[in-house]
Amino acid sequence: MEREREALVNSLVRRGYIVSANVEEAMRRVPREEFVLERLRRDAYVDTPLPIGVGQTISAPHMVAIMAEKLDLEPGHKVLEIGSGSGYHAAVVAEMVAPGGHVYTIERIEPLASFAEENLKRTGYKDSVTVIMGDGSKGLKEHAPFDRIFVACSAPDVPAPLTEQLADGGKMLVPVGGRMYQDLICVERRGSRYLKKSHGGCVFVPLIGEFGY
Repeated sequence: MEREREALVNSLVRRGYIVSANVEEAMRRVPREEFVLERLRRDAYVDTPLPIGVGQTISAPHMVAIMAEKLDLEPGHKVLEIGSGSGYHAAVVAEMVAPGGHVYTIERIEPLASFAEENLKRTGYKDSVTVIMGDGSKGLKEHAPFDRIFVACSAPDVPAPLTEQLADGGKMLVPVGGRMYQDLICVERRGSRYLKKSHGGCVFVPLIGEFGY
């Protein structure tokens, strides 16, 4: 399915979703068909969310590209993802923080955590991505601080524990709003100050947990 992948990435570049060379390269390298349900492999390179079971979805490729661009990822970064899903988004980020970086990803639904872990292992990312079962709204204090944090589900507000676990100079992306529609908020830490900026509307499944819904 390499031709389909190339066509999708070319389309994302043409439409302005991909701007940076590192985002483009990462999305060309990660085989999205390995992170979707077997029956949906033929749709892996359609620019749309796809169901991955238990009421959850894999994000549309253009949203993955948007978030990768806004995070401004660099080699060596330690990254926290909330909402592993199928593991695809973590794999794209892992490509961008290599060499020397690492992605910790938290998933609350056991079958999805197992699905993500299997997909990441099969595609060669088991050493660069750690999948953890738990309440992602509380972050992962034992591995904090993180250079980058991104939340692949919507929250009523920016979860306080995630703000506390962001490194000085770090950036975090969180879809904030109601259950049906949100704004993609970027939080940048500068010392004791946290600067917030909206990057427009988006639609994600809800963040379930102590600091979510």
